Amino acid sequence: MTFEDVQIVKPDAETYKVLEADLCNHSGKVPLHERFRALFTLKALADNDSVDIIGRAFADDSALLKHELAYVLGQMKNPHAHTILKRVLGTMDEDPMVRHEAAEALGAIGSPESIPILEDFLKDESVVVSQTCELAIEKIKYDNRKEKEALPHSSYSSIDPAPPTTAEESTEQLRDIYLNQKLPLFERYRAMFALRNQCTTESVLALADGFDDPSALFRHEIAYVFGQMQHPAAVPSLVKVLSKLDEANMVRHEAAEALGSIATPECYPVLEQFRDDKERVVRESCIVALDMYAYENSGELQYADGLSK
Repeated sequence: MTFEDVQIVKPDAETYKVLEADLCNHSGKVPLHERFRALFTLKALADNDSVDIIGRAFADDSALLKHELAYVLGQMKNPHAHTILKRVLGTMDEDPMVRHEAAEALGAIGSPESIPILEDFLKDESVVVSQTCELAIEKIKYDNRKEKEALPHSSYSSIDPAPPTTAEESTEQLRDIYLNQKLPLFERYRAMFALRNQCTTESVLALADGFDDPSALFRHEIAYVFGQMQHPAAVPSLVKVLSKLDEANMVRHEAAEALGSIATPECYPVLEQFRDDKERVVRESCIVALDMYAYENSGELQYADGLSK
């Protein structure tokens, strides 16, 4: 059972106060993994009060937490978050990982009114941000087409930056599209999510070949997809990515959380090894991933289905 399977009853005002106190760490003593749990409780509520609380948490100094806040706002699909996300995207001294997630969240919500502001950042100095805006614009256009595609069934509940391709293609055919750097990024992402949906050893190995791509955004998405798939065949490539000290932080962070989600025995010592990494976003990701590992192996309700990007 995942978090999204649970029917959430709107809590009283005092419960919102407790959730905000934990998420925003008002006491200064709330561990990061507990703040994530509060965040995903608010995600399940998905109302305006929850959006406002999440918006206030952007005052934090953790890029990992702030990027997760933006991700959750996108998954909630509540247009009430537009103002918050546009502000975050336009904060030029914010970590690019956070700004990227704000742009992607606008794409996930899917309102055409977001296209002009996303277009303003198509030439952003951060390639991660500019590429995300490109994808988000295409996602919004896709979602608002008059003629809708009949998308194949997916076992994954996340709102992705691109829908899986609808063509009935083999793993090898999808791999060729996915790895073709001459194709539009949106088309390559569609092949990526189609490979994810196959969830076979063959598709995992095809996806792993994408870690040689020059785009950090693309590489981080692969690691995120591996976390969703929870396929043991992904572990060796994720360990390699996390261990690569000159890899982009947003990619290493995503690899760490994917290992926490897969949660096979060989994942634990690797996460322990990097929980004191010199890069804050990596070590914080390892701490959260170790908490995910514990939940995955406890038989209890998973509190953060679809964690992070």
